[in-house]
Amino acid sequence: MTAAVTLAALGNGPAFSAYASTNQTISASTNTKIVFGTEEFDTNSNFVSSTFTPTVAGYYQVNIGAGPYGSGEPSRQSLLCFKNGSTYKRLQDVATPTSSAFINAFSGSCLVYCNGSTDYIEAYIFISVKSGTPVIDSSSGYTFFQAALIRGA
Repeated sequence: MTAAVTLAALGNGPAFSAYASTNQTISASTNTKIVFGTEEFDTNSNFVSSTFTPTVAGYYQVNIGAGPYGSGEPSRQSLLCFKNGSTYKRLQDVATPTSSAFINAFSGSCLVYCNGSTDYIEAYIFISVKSGTPVIDSSSGYTFFQAALIRGA
């Protein structure tokens, strides 16, 4: 019986889903924090200022997606999960040395342990371009950030 109670409790753990509400122009060749202006849900009020700071210790499934575009020719596009201000996982890293167009959308996911008090998670993007200025599309289907507790500490 204990396992059933534990699983039920985890089903009520922190979870959120947010997406970009405006297009975001980013600096080329710089890790740039993605701004998520619209929350679809935030079950425990742990998502503020595009940062997820869970107050329950455990393992979190994190999903990040972005839809970059621009007129220039990109040479590298990376999507990164940051934990406590540093790269935790490089979710997607695409080199496009001969392409003349951006990838329409790309995404990735990872598991992150958070201590429930000081750990926080953010979504970043890196795009190097040979010319032009990259922009992140604000469509909810392209640029999103989500996390949910999947196992307690």
